[in-house]
Amino acid sequence: MDSAGVKKMTDRNRQTGCGRNGTAPLTRREMLAKSGTGLAMLGLAGLVTGDAPALAATAEPSVATNPLAPRIAHFPARAKHVIHLFMNGGPSHVDTFDPKPSLAKYAGQMLPVENLRTERKTGAAYPSPYKFAKHGQSGIEVSEIFPHTARMIDEIAVVRSAYADIPNHEPSLMLMNCGTTRVVRPSVGSWVTFGMGTENQNLPGFIAMCPGGLPIKGAQNWQSAFLPGVFQGTYVDTQHQEIEKLVENVRNHSVTRDDQRAQLDLLAALNEKHFAARPEDAALEARIHSFELAYRMQIEAAEAFDISREPQHVLDMYGEGVQARQILIARRLVERGVRFVQIWHGAGQPWDNHDDIEVNHRTLAKQCDQAIGALLADLKQRGLLDETVVLWGGEFGRTPTVELPQKGANAGKINGRDHNNYGFTVWMAGGGVKGGQVYGATDEFGFQAVENRVHVHDIHATLLHLLGFDHTKLTYRHAGRDFRLTDVEGRVVRELLA
Repeated sequence: MDSAGVKKMTDRNRQTGCGRNGTAPLTRREMLAKSGTGLAMLGLAGLVTGDAPALAATAEPSVATNPLAPRIAHFPARAKHVIHLFMNGGPSHVDTFDPKPSLAKYAGQMLPVENLRTERKTGAAYPSPYKFAKHGQSGIEVSEIFPHTARMIDEIAVVRSAYADIPNHEPSLMLMNCGTTRVVRPSVGSWVTFGMGTENQNLPGFIAMCPGGLPIKGAQNWQSAFLPGVFQGTYVDTQHQEIEKLVENVRNHSVTRDDQRAQLDLLAALNEKHFAARPEDAALEARIHSFELAYRMQIEAAEAFDISREPQHVLDMYGEGVQARQILIARRLVERGVRFVQIWHGAGQPWDNHDDIEVNHRTLAKQCDQAIGALLADLKQRGLLDETVVLWGGEFGRTPTVELPQKGANAGKINGRDHNNYGFTVWMAGGGVKGGQVYGATDEFGFQAVENRVHVHDIHATLLHLLGFDHTKLTYRHAGRDFRLTDVEGRVVRELLA
């Protein structure tokens, strides 16, 4: 209703005596407030009932109805789900997927590289302590510490020319996970669920699994920021194996399901009344939805997270340990319609190996390699790899040179690498990705990306494209402007598309 219409209605109220309690007339401000409440209540109805229809395709998907209802993307999608294997701390590309034999030639010598910019004092060339070998029909070289992943290399597109902006963990974590280094912005998983909704109303659309506690920057890594709170990632501490510890309060032992439903119905009625007076309160809206989602999760979450239901040969295929367990859970979640699953590795013991890299990288790779290879093979044999994008990588890479001793982690040691945002490796598989290829390159020593450079914004733009979205049009109006995951940058790397 425009301002002229509001004025006409308020004038009529004054003439007829209609208004608050049927006696006092409504002011123009009250009329606008009450009109806004009506629209907000439509959103609340969708949240508490969960039966709204799917939304039509739009440049900016509406969240006025059920915010997690499945939606149609901008164009036909190649993928429906994402599994992000996040190697926290920055794995060394020259020790994993980007072999640099030239480092052996300069071992112990300063590299002939101009502007060798690093976060700390960097010394001589440090050849990889690991052997590389060619694998698959593509003949892509992979380090010996990833033998199981290497067997699936023909499904993988290795991007050896990724780069970020800053060689510090905090801003680089935010860039990789939220598309910006400094200000608060929604995470990738939040954007994906905002755009796509979810296929399973009994599970969160976005789940972040991180064993043993929160990583650096904590829940900001899966925040919804200014997007509605329903799109926030749901954190699960996968160090636990018992379902009731893994998903707290997943079962209610105090009341029956019917009684619990009656309690929630009463709570919903009270919340509606409370929300009517606070139509702009996003936190309240998110809280109302979380009550409903928690109730629905009791139906399905226990089953989804219980890997004991898997046959023994599947458990053997993934292997033992917390990484194997959470990677298997990721397959079970996408199988049940969850849109975005982020798996953290290295929150407690990160890939941030400033010293003892030969021992530490081998140990870390052993914790996850078998399960990563199993995940790709398992998704493929179940027909899920074609609709699931698997993204592997950290927030940056590591230098091809040794880091000189400091007062910190590598005091007295000369056997590790510093942070390197100028060039590193990520890889993608499944969901419309053209596997069995290497895209881009770092220089002959692995210091910086020099060929077909791929910024983190480009990775995000390509990921959204595979999910059916034009990254420039998946926007949300906030603080007077339209925001998007890729800010004002990003390009789709079409060479990675099948």
